[in-house]
Amino acid sequence: MEKYISQIQTPKVSIAPMVDKTHRHFRAFSRILTKNTLLYTEMISAQSIINTDTDKHLFFNKKDEGSVALQIAACNPEDAFKAVKIAENYDYDEINLNCGCPSDRVSGNLMGAALMADKKLVFEILIAMKEATKKPITIKHRIGINGEDILNPKNSKIILEGYEDLLEFLEAISKARPDRYTIHARSAILKGLSPKENREIPPLDYTLVHKLKKDFPYLNIEINGGFKTISDIKEQLTYVDGVMIGRASYENCYLLSKFDELSTGIASNITRKSILEAYLPYVEKELLIGTSSYALLNPIQSLFLGEKGSKLFKQLLSPPNLNARNGIEIINRILKELPEESLNLY
Repeated sequence: MEKYISQIQTPKVSIAPMVDKTHRHFRAFSRILTKNTLLYTEMISAQSIINTDTDKHLFFNKKDEGSVALQIAACNPEDAFKAVKIAENYDYDEINLNCGCPSDRVSGNLMGAALMADKKLVFEILIAMKEATKKPITIKHRIGINGEDILNPKNSKIILEGYEDLLEFLEAISKARPDRYTIHARSAILKGLSPKENREIPPLDYTLVHKLKKDFPYLNIEINGGFKTISDIKEQLTYVDGVMIGRASYENCYLLSKFDELSTGIASNITRKSILEAYLPYVEKELLIGTSSYALLNPIQSLFLGEKGSKLFKQLLSPPNLNARNGIEIINRILKELPEESLNLY
């Protein structure tokens, strides 16, 4: 394994790139709850960056969103190089290569988890990305893959499972010296399962990731897969450098307010009322440029999960109460109509 000491520090927690979830409004809202967590863009294909409206895909506001990593999907070194060069015009903190998405649309275009079938190609893509920028280059991948070999169609099946297969993959790509390995502790089934099923059916195997960090302590390793509580995160941090959270970040968004304590040791006392009040200026600014209230208020959907008044909260965030232009009015109604004990809870 290439011994390379990364110059970047892995945050205790990051929020995974998720299509239709980790857009810039989600990130602006998340930054109110957590200052130290690394946030990600949605996965963006290199071809989209090269051939379509760049600002549409890459624009973000550093002041509102803080530290953000751009995740790209690429199927060849040339496209990866061009996309990263374009991204140089934007102030992202890191650029991440997706080698973990199992969807047919992505793997069918020789991207995502399917890339793990060709470790030489992954190495070449990482090298191209490194040549295009001085920013940290990281990779997100699975512990293995199982399915049709679309990269090498003469072989009908690919099965990369177990510690030795994972080591073989990492042995090849480590020569490109990625700054961090974010490992989703599930194999990806490339045919027969939906992306949702691929997040639930293949069993989690944290021990493979833990063993990797133990055997190669100089590698910068972050683990991903199924973590929903602060105690989950704390346990994992005894084995690895960082933990990536996925669905829990929008299913229970107030959880984010607990993340910074893991790195600072200082407990958060931010209330749900304070969070909404802090989000109001952003909503007002975005409404002035035509952003829909539906998009702006979507990130707050789980803010009162399990708390008194949560039913009323959901009603206020749904039609006919909510429309495309009345986001400010709805937030003010939430602040006025929900129980004080829930608004001031932390």
